Amino acid sequence: SYNPLFLYGGVGLGKTHLMHAVGNALTEYNPQAKVVYLHSERFVADMVKALQLNAITDFKRYYRSVDALLIDDIQFFAKKERSQEEFFHTFNALLEGGQQMILTCDRYPKEIDGLEERLKSRFGWGLTVAVEPPELETRVAILMKKATQARIDLAPDAAFFIAQRIRSNVRELEGALKRVIASANFTRKPIDIDLIKESLKDLLALQDRQVSLDNIQRTAAEYYKIKVADMMSRRRSRSVARPRQVAMALAKELTNHSLPEIGDSFGGRDHTTVLHACRKIKELRETNSDIREDYKNLLRSLTT
Repeated sequence: SYNPLFLYGGVGLGKTHLMHAVGNALTEYNPQAKVVYLHSERFVADMVKALQLNAITDFKRYYRSVDALLIDDIQFFAKKERSQEEFFHTFNALLEGGQQMILTCDRYPKEIDGLEERLKSRFGWGLTVAVEPPELETRVAILMKKATQARIDLAPDAAFFIAQRIRSNVRELEGALKRVIASANFTRKPIDIDLIKESLKDLLALQDRQVSLDNIQRTAAEYYKIKVADMMSRRRSRSVARPRQVAMALAKELTNHSLPEIGDSFGGRDHTTVLHACRKIKELRETNSDIREDYKNLLRSLTT
């Protein structure tokens, strides 16, 4: 009933891992099943080779004979018209035959530039699942677990500091911890906040630039197709006010700026305006699917 199963999210969040787990479960349930996993670029390469060898019929027969087709990173089909054409017919043939399709992508299907609308539409026929970055507490738990596995003494406050600064994905989180551990081993110093700041100074500096107030405003304005100047203005129409509130809420979550500082950066607004915006967006994320999706997309864009 979930066909296709479409998993999307940023890099390093485990989409490929989940896809492999489903594929393994399918073969465990039915050892005779023909389950094929490949990267989208492999599909394109196989099609090009088939065209060169005048073997496109064999290509079609192979991909349409599988019981389950698992394709990773389908965003690489963008702007490859012939590949999209062939994949479109393969997609239809598999669904009509009742064969399972599982796809991954680094963004919501509607956001993929250069992908035909008919493909975007079909990707939404089954179940679309967003794979989100882990919450703060989960990131801390991951760090503590990894530290234990490495037989390293990591204090909770140190784990919280790393987890608060590294938000994008588990892969980057693990990489940061490895750098800290290597620095501690090299300098023979205990892992504390100062050591972490020194070990990750380039990464933290880059992150600070990425999630500056200016960048949040610019990214939100581009997403909602308005001007940054509109956010700074006194306009209160919903088409401007709602993006402004979303940007304020993101600024509160992603930066260490105070409410007055955030308000001042949005055209000299009062801190109570920022507080109201944060509360309003939190409420809307629970009740309005569009706002919830917008917030997730912007959060992902700003932290990856």
